[in-house]
This record gives sequence, C-alpha cells and structure tokens, in this order.
Amino acid sequence: MAPRPFYYKETHGIRISVRPAYLADESDVTAARFVFCYTVRIENCIKQPAQLRSRHWYITDSIGEQYTVVGDGVVGQQPHLRCGEVHEYRSFCVLKSGQGTMSGFYTFVNNDDHSFDAIIPVFELTAHG
Repeated sequence: MAPRPFYYKETHGIRISVRPAYLADESDVTAARFVFCYTVRIENCIKQPAQLRSRHWYITDSIGEQYTVVGDGVVGQQPHLRCGEVHEYRSFCVLKSGQGTMSGFYTFVNNDDHSFDAIIPVFELTAHG
C-alpha cells in the first residue's frame, strides 16, 4: 500500500500538516458522492500561547464547484496551545467528483489579544480506484 500524501505549512510559528484520504466504503460513485477524510495536526512553535478561534476553508472539486466553510474552532473545539503543544483532529468532506482541493486558514489569538492567521496548505483530494 502506497503511503498517503502529506501536506505541510508553517505561518507565524504555527505549523499545520494535513494528511487526506479517500473513503471508498463511504462513497457512492454512481450517485456522484465522493467522501474524503483528512487528519490535521496543529503545532504551536512560538514561545507564546495561542488559541485557535476560527476556521476558513476553501473547497473546490474538479467539476468546478466551490464551497467556503467558515466557523468557530475545529470540530467543536477552540484549542489553546502553549509552546510546543499539538492539537490533532480528523474531519471529512463530500465532493461531487473524485478530485478536488482544500485550503484555507485558522485564525488564532495570542495572550496579547493579537489575532493572526495560520495558513492551511493546499491539499489534494483524489479518489483511487
């Protein structure tokens, strides 16, 4: 089995890595329903604590449909990360085609109430087989 792709980006000392996967058992190709999961790892590499407050996703599929998802936190949480701490979570998206991309950013706030965005790298969603 080939290793799944891995995507990585560090912005303002917040390191984000993403590993997507196609969920064939959850998908229905005849109904144009392609389900993908992705595991996100967020690491605080700065000396100051920071809290993830919101997410902003851009989702595009190969048939030209685009979606934007904006909301508080990630999977119901707004993790507060001290230096060196990591938060991991898993989520999913459904596309109407077997290929697409996701990207976006997380908005963080540090102890000085300064907000900043950490870029989520563009990653590919590809149905295999």
